[in-house]
Amino acid sequence: MNATWVLARREVVRFLRQPTRLFGSLAQPLMFWFFMGSGFSESFSFPGQSMGYGEFFYPGIVLMLLLFAAIFSTITLIEDRTAGFLQGVLVAPVSRLSIVAGKIIGGTAIALLQASIFMIFAPLAGIDLSLQSLVLLIVLCVIIGLGFTGLGFMVAWFMDTVAGYHAVMSVVFIPLWLLSGALFPVEGAADWLSWIMRFNPVTYAMEVLRTAFYASPSELVKNAEFLRALTVTGGWSLLTMLLSVLIVRWRSDV
Repeated sequence: MNATWVLARREVVRFLRQPTRLFGSLAQPLMFWFFMGSGFSESFSFPGQSMGYGEFFYPGIVLMLLLFAAIFSTITLIEDRTAGFLQGVLVAPVSRLSIVAGKIIGGTAIALLQASIFMIFAPLAGIDLSLQSLVLLIVLCVIIGLGFTGLGFMVAWFMDTVAGYHAVMSVVFIPLWLLSGALFPVEGAADWLSWIMRFNPVTYAMEVLRTAFYASPSELVKNAEFLRALTVTGGWSLLTMLLSVLIVRWRSDV
């Protein structure tokens, strides 16, 4: 646990010492939300609901924050390998589980920090959050962030350069978000595309977040679709973390 805490704290401290990184990670989704929300405001209509595109897109931006923050935080794994720090950690008398847990928890904490700050703008999107809903959303963001960070960890472990990691992110991670229902509802997509979206685990994370923004905790407990999506999201997060541990145990020749 001590090794886990040290590695997690190191990730957060390194992030906080880079204010430009914090500014960029928050300014980009804000601009994206503003321009996309304004651009599609007149051409978007959600079946059966009087919802503007800015309001519909807001949970998708929160999901984007969690995805990008968690994945970008695992870039430090490649930097640590280049600097020799990772090799020193691997030969230290600590378990592989502690190493993986420290990196994943640290990355998730960074993602949660950014998502929590962005939730301040929920009233601007027309979404009123109670204290209970806010606490529940933070818990859900932790579950989703663990899955994203675990996924980023697995990919970064096999990467030798940051450029290679960015290339993989462009063709794998970004499409996961694009096809999650963040930009457009699954119901309005073409049949072939909706099938792809339903097999995308991030789609269920998006459903969990979007539902939690509008329903109270007592209502969510009775919502079968929410519970199904939460089960898929939790299982996917657990799977990525377990695979990360197995990968580190299998390939430690960094």
